[in-house]
Amino acid sequence: MSYINEKLAEFNQYLKNRKVAIIGLGVSNIPLLDYMYKMQAKVTVFDDRTIEEIPKNIMDKITKYTFEFSFGENNLSKLVGFDIIFRSPSCMPTRKELQEEEKRGAIVTSEIEMLIEMAPCKVIGVTGSDGKTTTTSLIYEIVKEAGYNAYLGGNIGTPLFTKLKDILPEDIIVLELSSFQLMNMSISPDISVITNVTPNHLNIHSSYEEYIGAKKNIFKNQNENGIVVLNYDNEITRDCKKEANGAVIYFSSKEKLDNGIIVDNDVIKECEDKIRKHIINTKNVNLRGIHNYENICAAIAATKSLVDTEDAAKTISKFKGVEHRLEFIREIDGVKWYNDSIGTSPTRTIAGLNSFNEEIILIAGGYDKHLDYEPIAKPIVDNVKGLILIGQTSKKIYDAVTKKLKEENKDLDIYMCKEFSNTVEIAKQIAKPGQVVLFSPASASFDLFKNFAERGEKFKELVNKL
Repeated sequence: MSYINEKLAEFNQYLKNRKVAIIGLGVSNIPLLDYMYKMQAKVTVFDDRTIEEIPKNIMDKITKYTFEFSFGENNLSKLVGFDIIFRSPSCMPTRKELQEEEKRGAIVTSEIEMLIEMAPCKVIGVTGSDGKTTTTSLIYEIVKEAGYNAYLGGNIGTPLFTKLKDILPEDIIVLELSSFQLMNMSISPDISVITNVTPNHLNIHSSYEEYIGAKKNIFKNQNENGIVVLNYDNEITRDCKKEANGAVIYFSSKEKLDNGIIVDNDVIKECEDKIRKHIINTKNVNLRGIHNYENICAAIAATKSLVDTEDAAKTISKFKGVEHRLEFIREIDGVKWYNDSIGTSPTRTIAGLNSFNEEIILIAGGYDKHLDYEPIAKPIVDNVKGLILIGQTSKKIYDAVTKKLKEENKDLDIYMCKEFSNTVEIAKQIAKPGQVVLFSPASASFDLFKNFAERGEKFKELVNKL
């Protein structure tokens, strides 16, 4: 007899003739249009864009299904009288319209929250300010190579809620989760990972405390059978142990833990009661930088209850990394070019700078998320031989670096650009054989590009034309 997900069957029955709001026509919510039509729900679609800005194929579907819609600046003014509301990650649960509907009795949820709620199998979730995509991808590869039927979703992969009918109890779901997805979430994955927590997205979150609180939701709703993997070297994540309901596994690149996964003298080790077992030498992995070795530790910790660490090591040794994350593009006249467009915050770029022994020509700058650029000044002064700046944050980075140069009585050639293509042209002119050109903006992309991936693709295109 084939498996039937009873939770899902019950929810599908509930949806019939219910008033359902779908807020935001992004990647995660678009599959819900077909799903809700099939379940005979009474759907209204909301989006901040005007009807002219909605893609034609999506608008055709809304018309075909005779869904109601509310688009434009004040679209949520019509959010009244719904049974269940699916918000997109970009629609913050703090919006007063959502809170008022919730007070009236509406269920405010999301595609990802309902997925975790109704998953018949083990769910592994990963969050963090930095490293979550690499860690999530590593975990997925480890469990898949170990023979599990694995599903990759959340911020990467594909929306999985509409695939729930095909997911079996023996499968594994691996999710990358952002703070926006985790806000107000009332359920947690079975195995949760927090890579680190540093200031990020403060242009959207009302405070750093709100951002931290959202990250903690990844484990706070676990029961005693839950597992949370925490970065011992980050004070915020280390202290999360006090709030954990289940088992805690630490990882560290700085401390020789009695229990946990550590990086020790270029070797990743599993520690149990002070006995340290060699897992893999960092010289045998393709990923560069201590931050990536920490990501490997986190992935091993998250999968150790499911996969033998020796098998995990074999997968890790073959893993070539994720696009736009210290991605090697090509070597030109003895100069190696790297695309680290994922460097959307100072801490990410600092990690990138620390990944190279070679002298660096750094291209940085972008959209201003109201972050502090003082911490990046010393790593730039210590590691960078030429600094090329562009975008809204260029002045902030320039001011922080020139202040540090003055303090240390040092010089550094700094170039300010107006056009993105100019950054590559200047880097080509000034880079010397044996050096690295690193594109790691320490900033978001929204001033010139729709996201970091589009920015990284443009950078690679320009470099490949040289």
